[in-house]
Amino acid sequence: MATDALKRVNKKMDAGKNSLRQKISVPVLIAWLALLAYGAFVIWTASLTIEEASFSRQLLGIGLGCVLAFMCWRSDFSGLAGMTTVLLILDLIVLFSPYIPGLSYNAKGMTGWIKIPLIGLTFQPVELAKLITIFFMASLGAQYNGRIDTVREYIKFCGMLAIPFGAAVVAGDLGSGLVVFFSGAVIIMMSGPRKEWVLCTIALLIGGVSIMLALDSVLDAALGHDVLLKQYQMNRLLVFIDPEADTSGAGYNLLQSLIAVGSGGFFGKGIGNASQSGAGFLPEAHTDFVFALLSEEFGFVGALVLLALFALLIFATIRVAHQSDSLFLQLAALGIVGMWTFQLLEEIGMSIGLMPITGIPLPFISFGSSSMLMQCAAVGIIQSIWRSRGKAA
Repeated sequence: MATDALKRVNKKMDAGKNSLRQKISVPVLIAWLALLAYGAFVIWTASLTIEEASFSRQLLGIGLGCVLAFMCWRSDFSGLAGMTTVLLILDLIVLFSPYIPGLSYNAKGMTGWIKIPLIGLTFQPVELAKLITIFFMASLGAQYNGRIDTVREYIKFCGMLAIPFGAAVVAGDLGSGLVVFFSGAVIIMMSGPRKEWVLCTIALLIGGVSIMLALDSVLDAALGHDVLLKQYQMNRLLVFIDPEADTSGAGYNLLQSLIAVGSGGFFGKGIGNASQSGAGFLPEAHTDFVFALLSEEFGFVGALVLLALFALLIFATIRVAHQSDSLFLQLAALGIVGMWTFQLLEEIGMSIGLMPITGIPLPFISFGSSSMLMQCAAVGIIQSIWRSRGKAA
C-alpha cells in the first residue's frame, strides 16, 4: 500500500513538472533570472562609488519588470497578426510622444523621455517602440507565408521598416533606431527573401551610408548647422574610425573604456575597486558603459559569465520560435532575438572600440527602469509564445 501511495505521489510530481514545462520555457526563465541577479549585483557594486547608480531604484525597476513579464506571459499576442496599420500608427505615436506638450521631459539635455501624468515617473518611449516595431514587422512578414516571391514585395517590405527607423532617427535617437533597424532586418531575412536580394541590400546600405556621411559634411558646412547627423554623432563616428584622433574630447569616453576593460585583467579588480568607473574617469559607467564597469571589476571571467547567460537566453528563445506553430509569433520571437543580439554586440563593441559609441543600454544589466521594464516584457512575450505553442496559427 505504501509503495502504491508513493507511486501516486511521484506521478503527481511528474505531472506537475510536465505541466510547468508546458507553460514555461525553463531555459529562458533560468537565463532571465540569472541575468537579473547578475545585473542587480553589478549595479549594487556601482552604487558603492557612483552616486547616480541607485540600487533601490534598480530593484524597483526589476520588481515592476517582473510584474510586467508575468502580465505578458498571461496574454495572447497572436491577435496582433492582423493589426499592421494599427501597430504602425501606434509605433509612430510612441516614438514622437516626447514632443507632445505636457508629456515631454528633458533629461541630460535630451528630449527623449516623457513624464507620466499623475504618477510623475519618467519613461523613455523608444524602448516600447522597439517591441511595437517587432510586432509590426512580424505582422507584415507573416503575410508572405515564409516566401517573398518578387523583388517588388521585398522592396515594399524593406520600405516599411524604413518608416519606424526613420522616425526614431528624426526623433533624435540614432542608437535606438539602429536597434529597430536590426531587429526588423532579422524579421525580413526570416520571412523568405532570396539571398541575392539581401546581399544587394547590404551593399546598397553600405554605399548609401557612405554617400550620406559625405553629403552631410558638405551640407553642414554650406548651411552652417547640422542637417542629417548632429555634430556629437559625427564625432563619435570619426572617433570610431580613428580612436586616437581626439582623446581629450570626443574620444575621451572610448579611451577611458579601453583602459577600464584592459585593467580588469582575468579576474578583475574586485567589488568597489573599479578606479576608472568609480573615480569618475569613465562617464555613464553604470548605463552606457556598464560592460566596461563589469569588466574592470570582474575581469575576463565576469565578461564570459555575461556572454554565457546571454547565449543561453538567445538560443533558448530561438528554440521557442522553432516550437511555435504561428509564423507571426515565430517572427516576433526572432525579432526579439535580433534586438537582444544587437544591443549585446553594440554594448561590448563600443566598449572595446569595435563599434561606434551609442547610448544603447545593455539589457537586464544597465541602470534604468525604461529598458528594464521593456526587456522583461520581451521575456514575458517569449514565455507567452511558448505557452501558446500547439494552438492554431
